[in-house]
Amino acid sequence: MKKILFPTDFSEAATNAFVHALEFAKIVKAELILLHTFEIPVYDSQFFPENYASIYSSIELAKFEMFKDEIPKLRAIASERKLDDIVIKHRLMDGDLIYNLKNAVEEDQVDFVIMGTTGASDWTKFFTGSNTNSVISEVKVPVLCVPVDAKYKKVKTIGFTTRYREKDKEVLRRILKIAKKTEAKVKSLYVKTSNSDVSDAVIKEWETEFANENVDFLILPSDEVKETILDFILYKDIDILTTITHKRSFFESIFDSSFSKKITKEVSVPVLVMHEN
Repeated sequence: MKKILFPTDFSEAATNAFVHALEFAKIVKAELILLHTFEIPVYDSQFFPENYASIYSSIELAKFEMFKDEIPKLRAIASERKLDDIVIKHRLMDGDLIYNLKNAVEEDQVDFVIMGTTGASDWTKFFTGSNTNSVISEVKVPVLCVPVDAKYKKVKTIGFTTRYREKDKEVLRRILKIAKKTEAKVKSLYVKTSNSDVSDAVIKEWETEFANENVDFLILPSDEVKETILDFILYKDIDILTTITHKRSFFESIFDSSFSKKITKEVSVPVLVMHEN
């Protein structure tokens, strides 16, 4: 059975993403591992010689009690959606979120990570800050990032941004496998700029190779890449946008603060970040 790691702080954004995680678990036949982390403040023991240990114990106990109180609320959401048959396991860990997340992915052999974002600042940090290197670069599993305003709906259309690199083909095949499970259409977008180095022969080769798959290839000439992607999401009714981490410079230039704000607030679609094998 596949495994989905779901880091949560029990916020509104996380609770919204939990619904996506449940539905995705149903699609790929996976179990959910709920991860909650907390950091214990560092104290100098020489100033707390007698109650040093009790300070840590009280913090750990408080976090455990909060965790224990929140779990039934999530299980109630699963029950309301008639998804209470999905196996839900739990991890409560002390320490840095990213460090613990990477360890959990490795120890539990996780297949996907699904997490919520609250807005542009979180989105920007996730995609262009230190979390990018820690999660997207080092955690070699797909990461589904869900904006707080992206309410779950049945996935009918999956968008896929590509630059027609050979390595993109394997990622597209993986996306098509997911699409088949939910009977979704895949729409592949290539924004052809004036500096494009992709030949018509390469595009034709892709179309021939994937002729029997449920995928449409769209080539849109434009030097306004970000605006073209937004139009693609809006006018092609994209439910999930997928992209690939190996296009590092392209990836980081696209997901800047202004564009991320439009993604999270204006179009509100989850983004699935895939990795090349």
